Amino acid sequence: MRPAFLTRHPIRLALAVLASFALASSGCTTLDERQREWIFQPSDRSGAGGAAAAEGMSDVWIEFTPLEAPADAAPVKLHGLWLAQPRANAPVLLYLHGARWDVRSSAHRMRRMHELGFAVLGIDYRGFGQSTPTLPSEALVHEDAVAAWQWLAAKHPQAKRYVFGHSLGGAIAVRLASEVNDVAGLIVEGSFTSIPAVLKTMQWGWLPVAPLITQRFDAGAQIERVKAPLLVVHGSQDRLIQPTLGRALYERAHAPKRFLLVDGGTHHNTNAVGHEAYRDAVAELFGVLAGY
Repeated sequence: MRPAFLTRHPIRLALAVLASFALASSGCTTLDERQREWIFQPSDRSGAGGAAAAEGMSDVWIEFTPLEAPADAAPVKLHGLWLAQPRANAPVLLYLHGARWDVRSSAHRMRRMHELGFAVLGIDYRGFGQSTPTLPSEALVHEDAVAAWQWLAAKHPQAKRYVFGHSLGGAIAVRLASEVNDVAGLIVEGSFTSIPAVLKTMQWGWLPVAPLITQRFDAGAQIERVKAPLLVVHGSQDRLIQPTLGRALYERAHAPKRFLLVDGGTHHNTNAVGHEAYRDAVAELFGVLAGY
């Protein structure tokens, strides 16, 4: 039986299994696939209350052909949820979720960001929800994020566009913001500098598996290339991704930037507990105000 703390925290479970497997495995392809399974845990399921929170949101579909796909390959299809604002020129936010659950599980956070004045698009990467079924990878989810970003640019060419990433989605958001030049602002919640860095914070972090990690999500290096204003948010009681990792990500970024430590926030409720602080930070750093 798995220890309860691993069962409750999917990324911690993923890295624990990875650590033991990496020491015993000599098959690189298998190791890479196992890492992708453990880190992403792709699913078409929603966490508690997610499906209900997503009711009333509009379904959108984003189709694109990957650059390296064969000429006769079927296009990738991403499913997303859209929350519009009454104003046509409202700022637009691309929401990138973390591991295990589909985009509906992030509907609560999406609605809170909508309350701050953003029109919000949340997407499922390939392998999640109703999107094209395949095993995700760091490269594939980046490609999906870029496709969603381009879709927003085409649909809302006059709007300022922001990107938000929670947990693993934070690393995906950082890479996106580091590679495009039209990001008005970046928000990262409960995230980290890299997967190896997360591994080192755990009780078995001394195990020498870092060189074997293929899905590295090196946000700490990528954040240095982000030119947009940055808000890094972390819960003081986050036991899955320690606040020191969020702080380290913040320290490596260029100004303008702000670090918001939400007192009492965990990995899952920081967005709710710190909603008023979010409102102030978003207004101060990005100039986004609900109703304006």
